[in-house]
Amino acid sequence: MTSLRRRLLVLVAAVLVLAGVGTGMVLHAADRADRADQPRKGDPTVSSGKLTLSQKNRLTFVNATAGPHRTAVASVPSADPGGGRTASDLKCARFYAAAGTGVCLQSDTGILKQNNRALLLDADLRTRHTYALAGTPSRARVSPSGRFAAWTVFVSGESYASAFFSTRTSILDTRTMKLIPSLETFAITLDGKSYKAADVNFWGVTFASDDDTFYATLNTASKTYLVRGSISRQTVTTLIENVECPSLSPDETRVAFKKRVLSRTDLWREYVLDLRTLRETPLAERHSVDDQATWLDDRTVAYALPTEGRTGSSDLWSVPANGTGTPRLLIAGASSPAPL
Repeated sequence: MTSLRRRLLVLVAAVLVLAGVGTGMVLHAADRADRADQPRKGDPTVSSGKLTLSQKNRLTFVNATAGPHRTAVASVPSADPGGGRTASDLKCARFYAAAGTGVCLQSDTGILKQNNRALLLDADLRTRHTYALAGTPSRARVSPSGRFAAWTVFVSGESYASAFFSTRTSILDTRTMKLIPSLETFAITLDGKSYKAADVNFWGVTFASDDDTFYATLNTASKTYLVRGSISRQTVTTLIENVECPSLSPDETRVAFKKRVLSRTDLWREYVLDLRTLRETPLAERHSVDDQATWLDDRTVAYALPTEGRTGSSDLWSVPANGTGTPRLLIAGASSPAPL
């Protein structure tokens, strides 16, 4: 046998081995995914049904329980969040809604690339417009009037805890369909001075009711800031350091946020900031919360925590906004809450 022929046979054998290993890994991963997506004893009852954003006294969310309705937008009565849930046909990675307007961030991973998009929804969850996203969905919000929608994506890295990450935050006027592709074009005032830098990132928009004011996180020079912004003037101004993923209270006097409690770690505690005095109040939740909290009312905030012992699932918890009380399980197997 010639040297060339031997090398060819070795190459063919190696290719066959690698193909077999690759197929085995794919089948093993698929089997694990199938088993992880099977309902477990004690999981909440989920049934298909009509879901509209014009319903009152309902709490919408992304269903995280296993089964055919996994990642579907679902809802429960606000007075009975632990009861049976109604699931729509719409599936989202992130979701939010207000005043009959919804935004759904989707992510489909294909063989060659990831397809990410934002859907602007009407009250019946029908898609009004679709927008391509530059990265992996992270945060979504709608203004109280439904006039504006915002979303944040990761364009590199996988989380805010990554050593290297970049975000892109967009704001959409749902009346004119004018899209501001990135808040990085806004003029920045930091500590009273005009500021420009190549490493600027924004995330976690939350809107006031005047259809102009918003709050968000600004990251630059390894620091995070709470900023107050104006959509019409396209400006932001820093207010205080170490604030991430702000959420404005219904009375617009406070912001719930996650605060990094140890530098260079992914440990956060949930706080509430008084916007008038800039006084911070730590909440009773002791776990690290990597989420943009949602106010259920002026007294209570909700947030997602990973489900213990279940990869890829989360539960919604709630806690008093004044620092008292104890956390309580709000909805098992859920994320992205939005009270109607």
